[in-house]
Amino acid sequence: MAMLVVSIGLPASGKSSLAKQLAGQLENARVISTDAIRAQLFGDEIIQGPWAEIERELQRQFESLVALEGRSPGNDSRMVAIYDATNAQRLHRQEAIALGRSCGFTPIIGLWVATPVEVCLERNRRRGRQVPDEVIWKMHEHLQTDPPKREDGFDEVIPYPKAGNSTEIALKLHSKNRT
Repeated sequence: MAMLVVSIGLPASGKSSLAKQLAGQLENARVISTDAIRAQLFGDEIIQGPWAEIERELQRQFESLVALEGRSPGNDSRMVAIYDATNAQRLHRQEAIALGRSCGFTPIIGLWVATPVEVCLERNRRRGRQVPDEVIWKMHEHLQTDPPKREDGFDEVIPYPKAGNSTEIALKLHSKNRT
């Protein structure tokens, strides 16, 4: 079965950069991003649009990736989807996990990019597309009150940067991804 890595973290925490690094270090890995889906569906990643449309496309991409499983002869690694979104609320994490399981992903790993809120706020101010500070603080509150844990439905939660750099995380994911 294919593996799903669900990123969790504040805007400007480094989730997207880490997802791209991991995808480059793992065989058969693809990043699936809600920002990219919004850009595809609505012409701009900043346009939030109806969640039902985004979720349908997310499901389609998850299913497409799972369908690729086993189509690489001689390859001993499974497909890996890295779901790049904030997932700051427990309900959102649980919905992503449920969708992933319904599409056939196992295991499902939470990758918590636990960058300090002050660092995220500063990085956010330097970005072209800024998230309002109050939104970041609200997400921070969600993560402090209800941090990601196995009880959300994950098979494992990997805290970053505590788990090491992207290469160390890629090696850990690679070892879990062997058939």
